[in-house]
Amino acid sequence: MGFDMKSFRLDGKVALVTGGVYGIGFGMAEALGAAGATIVFNDMHQEKVDEALQKYKEIGINAHGYVFDVTDEVAVNETVKQIRSEVGIIDILVNNAGIIKRIPMLEMSAEDFRQVIDIDLNGPFIMSKAVIPGMLEKGHGKIINLCSMMSELGRETVSAYAAAKGGLKMLTKNICSEFGEANIQCNGIGPGYIATPQTAPLREKQPDGSRHPFDQFIIAKTPASRWGTPEDLQGPVVFLASEASNFVNGHILYVDGGILAYIGKQP
Repeated sequence: MGFDMKSFRLDGKVALVTGGVYGIGFGMAEALGAAGATIVFNDMHQEKVDEALQKYKEIGINAHGYVFDVTDEVAVNETVKQIRSEVGIIDILVNNAGIIKRIPMLEMSAEDFRQVIDIDLNGPFIMSKAVIPGMLEKGHGKIINLCSMMSELGRETVSAYAAAKGGLKMLTKNICSEFGEANIQCNGIGPGYIATPQTAPLREKQPDGSRHPFDQFIIAKTPASRWGTPEDLQGPVVFLASEASNFVNGHILYVDGGILAYIGKQP
């Protein structure tokens, strides 16, 4: 039969990346666009959508931006209909939008806990539910959930995030179970520690020239001995969005430089 490299191409596909305005989301959308997909993204604020549209334009991607909240089921359903009429049926959904609140469990309010669960777990459920009917109609679809190493491991101060990301791992497996027969593949990407503007303070050199303590901790825990970059997620997301991964379903692909394989350096 032979292998056709075109199976990695996404020409003619519409890819929606939630929260694809900066960082990891923007990097993944850039890769999907380079592979031929038409990019759609959202944010809750019009000014962020406008800024991102300009950034996409600068890198040669004609993206489509929409303002909605992934936890608002009515707004999501209306916008998915709007995208369908203005851009096309969504072939690829990347559930990237999410938040983290680093608060010790005994100090965390139930309200804060619920907000993290709502955005990081209910949001992907609402988004997936909105796009699956179109995928069923087309006879194919790809859903990629942004999981985390906290889908597998706990850590101080992230009880809500770990609960949400552990739930998202199982939602991924369940969407696979329910819609695999319909040629819909639902997989997860679990990034390791990624160097973005949001994590920059954790990598600042100390006054004596030494590494930040958290930076030292991550480097010691990572066999690759470095932080990841948004570019490290680009190949994996294109693979999971493409026909090259048609028999990969319910899988979480950890892009973590080997952290989950490693017990860590002996002190």
